Amino acid sequence: MPRENVTLECTEARKEGKSPSRYMGSRNKKLKTDKLQMMKFNPALKRRTLHKEIK
Repeated sequence: MPRENVTLECTEARKEGKSPSRYMGSRNKKLKTDKLQMMKFNPALKRRTLHKEIK
């Protein structure tokens, strides 16, 4: 199965001392070999921030 589940974590929340928000997503690992990055809403910061894939 080429799709895998990934966890996206906020990159800006830890710098500001707040808890990072996490989202679950999936990606096709045959077509997208690099780590996934998406703009998602962080409720602790009350704005959209960059979320990157973590292990």
